[in-house]
Amino acid sequence: MLHQSTVTIPASTSKSTSAVAQALFAVLLGAFIVGFAGFSNIGAVHNAAHDTRHANGFPCH
Repeated sequence: MLHQSTVTIPASTSKSTSAVAQALFAVLLGAFIVGFAGFSNIGAVHNAAHDTRHANGFPCH
């Protein structure tokens, strides 16, 4: 007779996995936004990102 075994994942593991997935998504989204705005040939997009950096007190040149 075969016995079925069950695997129980502790709640803390699933929460930490979720936190890692969320952090990874945030990093990828941020990189996409910065890359899109920084290398955009559309002047309005680049200028909006540039002005936002200065408005937040973050110099870029």
